[in-house]
Formats: sequence, C-alpha cells, structure tokens
Amino acid sequence: MKKGLTLSDILVTVLVAVIFGFIYNLWWLPYEAVKPLGLHFDQLAYGMWFAAAVAAYLIVPKYGIALLAEFAAGAGETIVMGKFDIVTLVYAFLQGLACELVFMAFRYKSRRAAVCILAGVAAALISLPIDYYYGYMKEVAAWNLMLFILFRVISGAVLAGIMPYLLVKALDQTGVTKLFRSASQEDYDAL
Repeated sequence: MKKGLTLSDILVTVLVAVIFGFIYNLWWLPYEAVKPLGLHFDQLAYGMWFAAAVAAYLIVPKYGIALLAEFAAGAGETIVMGKFDIVTLVYAFLQGLACELVFMAFRYKSRRAAVCILAGVAAALISLPIDYYYGYMKEVAAWNLMLFILFRVISGAVLAGIMPYLLVKALDQTGVTKLFRSASQEDYDAL
C-alpha cells in the first residue's frame, strides 16, 4: 500500500464527504424532531455529524483522510444549506482532527470497532467547548450539563463509531470497498 495519498484516495474521500454532506443537511429533521422531548434527547442524534471522518477512514485507511472527509462534509453541508456558515466549518475541522488523532494513535493500522468508537467519542468531546462558546451550556444546571455531555458522548460512540463501522463492514462484504484499497501481498498470493 502506498504511504501517501493518491488522487483516487482523495476522490473517494470527497465522494464519501459529499454523500455525508447531504445526510448532515437532512439530519436536522430527526434532530429537531426529538428536541421537544426535552432532557437533551436531541444529543443522542448529534453523533451523525461526526460520521464522515470514520466512514472515509475505514474505506481509505490513510493519514489525512478523516480530517479531509469531515471538513469536506461540513463544507458540503453549508453548500447544500445554501448559506456560508463558518461555525459549521470550525466544527467540521475540529471533529475531523479529533478523529484523525485517534487513528494516528493507532498508526493508521486499525479498522476495529473499538478504534472507531474512540474516534466518535473524541469528535463528541472536541465539539463540547465550541458548544460552550456558541451555545447555552454555561447557563444550565450541573446535572443537566452532565446529561448533555453523556448523551453527546453516547451518540458519538454509536452514530459516529459503531454505525460507520457496520456500514463499511457491510460494504466490505459486497466487495465494493476493495475497489478503493490497494491490493496486499496476500491478495496477490491468492491469485
């Protein structure tokens, strides 16, 4: 496997990001639908906005892919929304960076579910200070804040960790993702 990014790697990553950009834009519907339930149940849906980084990395497990995918998905979301939103780009950059750091810690060699969950949790945690700055988190009671953080972390683990892992695993079983990965020596030996 080539160490650097190829044009094919970048194109596949951007394709994944564009798909997730549309998903992110549509995800506002279920997110807003659960808000009236209160108790921060909307945070259980929040993790979807971290999923592009993990899905793209699982398809193209190379450095820079998670950051590129999440940032491109965030940019795609702003394009689909029809308005430029710098806050979305800041979120996307930092969430992609958080995932990238997790994958870097495992030297870009692990595609295990546990690593994906860690990446989702890292993205969830890095989004909290931004929410604190832009949102109302500083105005809620401590128990309410803990519930907010707990639901955000659970959502990151499930929607940005487990869900992309299962999605790409299903794609792997169809053989689709093999088209995007370099052949290993084991693949050549099987011929």
